[in-house]
Amino acid sequence: MWPVPWQTCEWHKKLLVNGVGLVLTSFILVSVILLKFHEGGWITLLVTGALIAVVVFIKRHYLHTERLLLRLNDLVEAADSSQPSLLPHQPVQGEPRFDPLAKTAVLLVNGFGGLGLHTLFTLFRLYGDVFKNFVFVQVGVVDAGVFKGSAEIERLKAHVQHELDRYVEFMKRHGYYAEGMSGIGVDVIEEVAAMAPKIFERFPQVMFFGGQLVFPQDSFLTRALHNYTAFALQRRLYRQGVAVGILPIRV
Repeated sequence: MWPVPWQTCEWHKKLLVNGVGLVLTSFILVSVILLKFHEGGWITLLVTGALIAVVVFIKRHYLHTERLLLRLNDLVEAADSSQPSLLPHQPVQGEPRFDPLAKTAVLLVNGFGGLGLHTLFTLFRLYGDVFKNFVFVQVGVVDAGVFKGSAEIERLKAHVQHELDRYVEFMKRHGYYAEGMSGIGVDVIEEVAAMAPKIFERFPQVMFFGGQLVFPQDSFLTRALHNYTAFALQRRLYRQGVAVGILPIRV
């Protein structure tokens, strides 16, 4: 499908702006190195080279992490298929019934993927059939790539809702009552904390859960480059007297 004229214009405009920036910065760097090398220009070269090395190293780490996470994505295909059953079935007839007094598990997810499903299966493995209601919470993060107008925000909302609906349908197929709650904002913890009172009001017997990546080798790099949203949420909700469980996800 050929791009429409306005799309082509936008592409050329972005290429021109970035190209001019590349030429100017390259000219400045080369000038400093050639004309001022013995007067401190070598420091510029050293610092620039070190920054490039750090960026490349971080990029390689994230690519390696992405490959590790791909191992979990086999769960998505299994969950989308009708067989085999991945969770113990609840003996229900028709639609699962909402019981507000039943124990409820609230799971913080980020899309219908291997990480979220692994968190769900770990919950069943550790707690068995204790929880009867499930609430899946996802926050669409507004960043520079999304904050380009109302159309992008609406697209983000639709995507988040679609992912939550997949969790809800999956749980219903196994006879469990499930709901999805979504939010849009710049801070995941703040959005979840804002949704928490509504969840408490609807589900009195509630416990929050979040999955946390566990790498083969823990290091300063893994702690610095990966967020610990689950632990931050745990600290935040503890002040409200809410239990929060951290489920390990080995990669």
